[in-house]
Amino acid sequence: MSYLSYYHSPMGNISIEATENAITKIHFIDNLVDNLVENMQRVNKEFSEIIQQCVQELDLYFAGKLKQFTVPLKPQGTDFQKVVWAELQNIPFGKIISYLELARRLGNEKVIRAAGTANGKNPIAIIIPCHRVIGSDGTLVGYAGGLWRKKQLLDLENALPKGIFD
Repeated sequence: MSYLSYYHSPMGNISIEATENAITKIHFIDNLVDNLVENMQRVNKEFSEIIQQCVQELDLYFAGKLKQFTVPLKPQGTDFQKVVWAELQNIPFGKIISYLELARRLGNEKVIRAAGTANGKNPIAIIIPCHRVIGSDGTLVGYAGGLWRKKQLLDLENALPKGIFD
């Protein structure tokens, strides 16, 4: 059984999808009405403990009271994407790394583009913290939810040096 729910965050509406055992997708949606209509048949009215846990953890995260998520995750992707997404989860709250550093952590600087592409296809926003990866020159680049949200997430985590991007 799969579940679909919606969450209103300080940065906009979020769609949350889950199985009975794990979160499979989280993404920002800019047009909630269109998304609801499109997914009306998929919205499961039954209670989902996994989504409930996810919402509680997101509430705590946005309130500045949670630094590490514990809700089980099961992102769908290629083996390489899953390796990248697992590595992203090793970036601590409040820290940022570059795409080059991400490639180095994967063991090969030459995979920088592939790692960047996998980062951009992260199906579980916020919890798999792809927002913590920035350009080697310190610029905010590439975030599916919009660069303004990336900046807000990094600001929430106090991950950016003061004065940068103001």
